[in-house]
Amino acid sequence: MKPLQDLLIIDLSQYLSGPCCTLKLADLGARVIKVEKPETGDSCRSMYISNVNMNGESSIFRAINRNKESFCANLKNDLDKKKVLQLISKADVLVHNFRPGVIQRLGLDYDTVKSINPNIVYGEISGYGTEGPWKKKPGQDLLIQAISGVTTLSGNANKGPVPLGLAMADMLSGGHLAQGILAGLVQKGKTGKGCKVSVNMLESMLDLQFETVTTFYHDGGQPTQRTESNNAHAYLGAPYGIYETSNGFLSLAMGAIPKLGELLDCPELLVYQEFNSWYDQRDKIKQTLANHLKTNTTEHWLSILEPADIWCSDVMNWERLFEHDGFKVLDMLQTVEMSDNYQYQTTRCPIKIDGKVIKNKKGSPFLGENNESINSEFF
Repeated sequence: MKPLQDLLIIDLSQYLSGPCCTLKLADLGARVIKVEKPETGDSCRSMYISNVNMNGESSIFRAINRNKESFCANLKNDLDKKKVLQLISKADVLVHNFRPGVIQRLGLDYDTVKSINPNIVYGEISGYGTEGPWKKKPGQDLLIQAISGVTTLSGNANKGPVPLGLAMADMLSGGHLAQGILAGLVQKGKTGKGCKVSVNMLESMLDLQFETVTTFYHDGGQPTQRTESNNAHAYLGAPYGIYETSNGFLSLAMGAIPKLGELLDCPELLVYQEFNSWYDQRDKIKQTLANHLKTNTTEHWLSILEPADIWCSDVMNWERLFEHDGFKVLDMLQTVEMSDNYQYQTTRCPIKIDGKVIKNKKGSPFLGENNESINSEFF
């Protein structure tokens, strides 16, 4: 039995942030009924990140909406809305990610929902919260990253702001909402009362930067300074970064520069005996390392550094990673199947309970696939 088995979640969200939250809860055993617009459904069904079409719809939708049911309902239609309210009255959790004001116009705000189901845990995600000058801005991932300051941390100093290569604000806020909902369910178990859990994408991105924000406020507000080359962390000293070798790349985390000089037979590094110089002179140190590491292979350098307990690693692409025994032993992939027997491979839940891997065989639903069974069960 999975931890959240027998919990019913009504999911009014679309795109990535809300569905990311409900995916995590579904993986842990909750039943998720995804309420979608007739004909078009969740806009993510037709939002492609590549030309990959998976059984008629986007790979994003297939990946993030597996293990859910689809119920078509027009929330502006009185009969359909009545059905959704009946579902909500029997639910443990409701999730939405409408912009501030939209949920009130639909008549599905927390006060309304609480009046028909006082025990519900009501979860919502917005872009910037419900107050302030940004509250009506579109909560889109790249825009959130740009505002949050996170793009000033990646890339080299002379390359301008660099966004993260994933929809990090969406996924983080979805994870935070799932965490908040679980806390709300624990509180409900203690008090018998439901609650409203609110997350916004900007705060999730700020929370991601808790280390650097704290540092900024305690180093006199010095401007963020990325290194001129091999930047991997705007605040850490040398050698922290990724370096090109003669046949690939090598990542180096924290380490003593003189020791690296000895191990790598690079005498130019031996002059940096003082710890502070690893910060003050990090551009020069990184350039010296970059020039030296190009002279031999990744495997050669690893054979020297790893036995000396230097924190380092190869830099892999997915093809190489997926063929490595270190990845295979994780059993991180699963094959899921849709109702028409279409199968696809995707990741599994990363959480283990009592040492057991959690997998679910159910793929994503077709639009309105479960209307008949849900109508029969609930209405």
